[in-house]
Amino acid sequence: MTIAEISKKFNLSHDTLRYYERIGLIPPVNRNSSGMRDYTEEDCKWIQFAKCMRGAGLSIEVLVEYVSMFQKGNSTIKARKELLIEQRNHLAEKVKEMQQTLERLDQKIDGYEERVLVKEKELKRIDD
Repeated sequence: MTIAEISKKFNLSHDTLRYYERIGLIPPVNRNSSGMRDYTEEDCKWIQFAKCMRGAGLSIEVLVEYVSMFQKGNSTIKARKELLIEQRNHLAEKVKEMQQTLERLDQKIDGYEERVLVKEKELKRIDD
């Protein structure tokens, strides 16, 4: 697949895809006889993985480290798993913080109309 097709498929710019490849976030993409990038299904899996992990808040540095370890082979399995566990723990903490924020917003919303009505009644008394 061409970079244009991949860009559309994953909603990523051409520049982002080239950047991800240049920094090692995705493995090097094969080129066709004209020198154009020719993305395979395997490349798509890496792009999907990178996009998913970035969406979850993982840093580019962490993901580059993971890909680098992956390319070194089975000797890095334990280290890769530890890296993913560490990132999962960070994400779980963020989710917990976001849940607390959501609950606080729900509380404010639940009492919002009641508080507004009280203030409106107070204002009407002042105007009378």
